[in-house]
Amino acid sequence: MDHQEVVIVTGGSMGIGRAIADRFAKDGAAVVIADVAGAETAAAEIMATGAKAIGMTCDISDPASCEAMATAAVKAFGRIDTLVNNAGLYSTLKLTEFSKITPEEWQKVLNVNVMGQALVTAAVLPTMQAQGAGAIVNMSSGTPFKGVPYLLHYVASKGAINAMTKALAKEIGASGIRVNGVAPGFTMSDGVKANPHQIEKLQEISLKSRVIARDQLPEDVVGAVVFLASNEAAFMTGQTLVVDGGAYFH
Repeated sequence: MDHQEVVIVTGGSMGIGRAIADRFAKDGAAVVIADVAGAETAAAEIMATGAKAIGMTCDISDPASCEAMATAAVKAFGRIDTLVNNAGLYSTLKLTEFSKITPEEWQKVLNVNVMGQALVTAAVLPTMQAQGAGAIVNMSSGTPFKGVPYLLHYVASKGAINAMTKALAKEIGASGIRVNGVAPGFTMSDGVKANPHQIEKLQEISLKSRVIARDQLPEDVVGAVVFLASNEAAFMTGQTLVVDGGAYFH
């Protein structure tokens, strides 16, 4: 690559997103942190290491906010090489029986987890198409592969992401843009740690189902994301890699 890689990470101020942003910065990329809160602080911390970064407050469910973020990225760094669609609702969701999940709760989750990824992708796509190259990595989840109960709205939203990853890869592949996904297992992220109800009900179940019987950490997800964004994965598109310690096998 004859230019500095430019990477957008949504939900990049904490948890898995922050671990991903830190790794790209360490590897020499210019990083755009896009998040509803904490983006500027995260970017400042990354810049303190000597890397290039900007932070943009961005609501991924708002088309105008997504467009403004993409415009700022191009203005700051001149291009967009990789989009990591990491932002989404999960850790604040309470385990609820299917029949008791309200329509409003369904809509909220789908607006962020599905429409949010679609809107951010739509905002960066013209730049990637003009470049004739780009990599999109969609953050999915192991839940739709395993059929996890009591989070039907979340599981459905991530199942939609898996389908979108395949379909978009087919649609825009001729433009030189690859689209892949990463599906983590239950991860001890900052958001999960801040919501003990998740840990109490899901951690033990997750550990029992894994071949690698330890907690999954944000850093465990990073390598797959970096790989899929790199030229090492130049002949891969439309794929979703499950990174869950062996809880699910294709």
